[in-house]
Amino acid sequence: MESVIYQVVKHADPQEILSLYRQAGWWQTDEKPEYLDLVSKIMANSFCFVIAKIGDELVGMGRAISDGVSDAYIQDVTVRQDLRGQGIGKGIIRTLVGYMKEKSLQWIGLISEPGYERFYQGLGFAVMQNYTPFLLSEE
Repeated sequence: MESVIYQVVKHADPQEILSLYRQAGWWQTDEKPEYLDLVSKIMANSFCFVIAKIGDELVGMGRAISDGVSDAYIQDVTVRQDLRGQGIGKGIIRTLVGYMKEKSLQWIGLISEPGYERFYQGLGFAVMQNYTPFLLSEE
């Protein structure tokens, strides 16, 4: 396999990013033109957006949201389905963490999907004991 290049970006092809979101099951499958604009805004407004490329092909992504001073949350880390298990996700996480540490951020958290705990633990993350994640329920 050709080597993987990791880049911190503010823009990438929104159609390719949208495809990765959909492969991960995180985005609707209908085709609305505003989705591409929304994806572009997600990239531009993230504290750090990392893409993984093999040649000219985008194969993975991840991002962090942060105030840029104290805390950061990693989210939306995914790799193209046919390339999972080859270390690309680890490279994305390492690039994100490295960038945030360069910016002197010390508290870096994330919420793992079930089944990926060992993946994140292998990268230095630990389960936050006695904490429960919450999400606003729209009723």
